[in-house]
Amino acid sequence: MTIITKTQIVSFHSSFLIIKKGSTMTTHELLVKAKEAKALLGAVEPQDIDRALLQMADQLEENTEAILEANALDIDAARGKISDVMIDRLMLSEERIKGMAQGIREVAALPSPLGRVLKHHERPGGLVIERVSVALGVVAIIYESRPNVTSDAAALALKSGNVCVLRCGKEAHKSAAAIVEALRAGLKAAGLNEDMVLLVEDTTRASANELMTADGYVDLLIPRGGKGLISAIVKNATVPCIQTGTGICHIYIDSAADIDMALKIVENAKCSRPSVCNAEEVLVVAEDIAEEFLPRLKALLVDGREVNPVELRLDEKAAAIIDGTPAGEDDFDTEFLDYILAVKIVKDVREAVAHINAHSTGHSEAIVTADENAAAIFTRGIDSSSVYVNASTRFTDGGEFGLGCEMGISTQKLHARGPMGLEELNTYKYIITGRGNIR
Repeated sequence: MTIITKTQIVSFHSSFLIIKKGSTMTTHELLVKAKEAKALLGAVEPQDIDRALLQMADQLEENTEAILEANALDIDAARGKISDVMIDRLMLSEERIKGMAQGIREVAALPSPLGRVLKHHERPGGLVIERVSVALGVVAIIYESRPNVTSDAAALALKSGNVCVLRCGKEAHKSAAAIVEALRAGLKAAGLNEDMVLLVEDTTRASANELMTADGYVDLLIPRGGKGLISAIVKNATVPCIQTGTGICHIYIDSAADIDMALKIVENAKCSRPSVCNAEEVLVVAEDIAEEFLPRLKALLVDGREVNPVELRLDEKAAAIIDGTPAGEDDFDTEFLDYILAVKIVKDVREAVAHINAHSTGHSEAIVTADENAAAIFTRGIDSSSVYVNASTRFTDGGEFGLGCEMGISTQKLHARGPMGLEELNTYKYIITGRGNIR
């Protein structure tokens, strides 16, 4: 195994991680390398890709100490600048690194999406036409302060036959650099080109802008981050991009809900990890059940929590039932990523659907109900990528959906929607076989 030691990380300067074995590279130089690696990856057999992924997983675990040391530097630099909840999002641990490695192994175990015959038919003149899945080419990912995205994105890109170009935010750059060094060591150990996984060294806006406009070099650009990042990329990119949306996720408590079940689901969706995009941000409650449900909710999420009690931001009807913070004008359109929950009371499921569709970002919504008709109205009416009945929104995740891990949660409708796994990182081409056919 190739192990990255303390002495290999010799200097942190501005936004760049300088590794003894190499020097900083411009974003354009990196994209040239990615394009060269793309040609090489097209000739690699799926079983060799799987072997490389297993080596990459092993290298992550072998280099846990170096990765944690780099992460500690990121954490120290971020303290006082971002919230404690976001610090948790940035923080790595031995357990989290093991989880990242396991995610890579799960991706390796999945069937290859490459070369699948998606459609086959024969024309009257004898032409055999097949639609076959192929890699996109070079997939670039711009993401913020979640270092685990580094390994997830690299694994999915490689398994689907794509070269991966990673550009993380400055808060996580040292962590990402250590992770990428381990992943590249795995590629080298498997006999593959290390440049199939690349990390942009420049964390300024200039590198993001260059990726957005890297026509001829980037085949797909995926943003993972806050509303500002995603909006900027969707607005300014000249390369194809996927809109991964912010997560203003709703849970609707129907008048026919099991209250004990509803409380467990809301607590999980809001409190298990509020810094992630599938956490609940808005609670919608049917008025027929509100007077019974809301006091129990407050007892559970506010009064019953000594650490991180949830701030409830209440509309007028909810505020007449329990104490809390009056909801402001923007509270039903905000991804809090914190222990804050906006609460809205509605007449019934149809009003709930109307409210959610008006304020949702198209990520994940849930209904808690024992009424099959109400569930049907909700699932038909909600226009989001993932719609739940009697389950937490926290399941919107590539691993939980059986995809190994995810490249992001797409909230658009073309060409991918919901958790993006291997199939969403492929396109297709037509292969036509004839017998001397002419037209």
